[in-house]
Amino acid sequence: MTSFTSTTTTQPLGATQWFPGDFFRVPVIAVFRGLSAAEAVRLSVRAWDAGVEHVEIPIQTLDAVPVLQAVADAAAERGLVIGAGTVTTIDQLDAATNVGVAFTVSPGLDPAIVAESVRRGIPHLPGIATATEILQARALGLTWVKAFPASLLGAAWVKAQKGPYPDTNFIATGGVTALNAPEFLAAGTSVVGLSGAFADDAQLDLVRALIAGTRK
Repeated sequence: MTSFTSTTTTQPLGATQWFPGDFFRVPVIAVFRGLSAAEAVRLSVRAWDAGVEHVEIPIQTLDAVPVLQAVADAAAERGLVIGAGTVTTIDQLDAATNVGVAFTVSPGLDPAIVAESVRRGIPHLPGIATATEILQARALGLTWVKAFPASLLGAAWVKAQKGPYPDTNFIATGGVTALNAPEFLAAGTSVVGLSGAFADDAQLDLVRALIAGTRK
């Protein structure tokens, strides 16, 4: 395993193929935090029925792991896969690995988490909020990153970063809704992460329209 002494000098880890072009075919993922297993599955079903392919369940606490498992089981019945979010420790990565998730997501960039994810073959999506962090992610071989918190960074921030980093793919999460999602996508965001939209019938209609209009 590569030793991490500096995120700016570490050699790429060959992780650039983690998310091939057909992985995020739909420009919307669903993120369900702090829900019961039953509610998370219910909203996941609404998301899948609307055309969403990927659901992320944050596991910042141990009691969220059974929720992750319940949604993973429901996804498997449809031939779909899910991801685990808020993975900031190896213990959380262990929990996600045991469930068998297809990818993990973090609010920040931790080279140790990236290295262990590479070792396990589990695609990892780190959170970034600065041009320096994008550069550090690229040094680790990552071309997909999570712009977080997107509501504070803004769509214009993504557009600005696409200038120097045109081959970096951004997933915008944190305060994104079905109402402002088109703005982020128009600015160069590849995927938006939505939460409350799937509990709101009006926003759900917007999600369906968004997916129908941008499906690859």
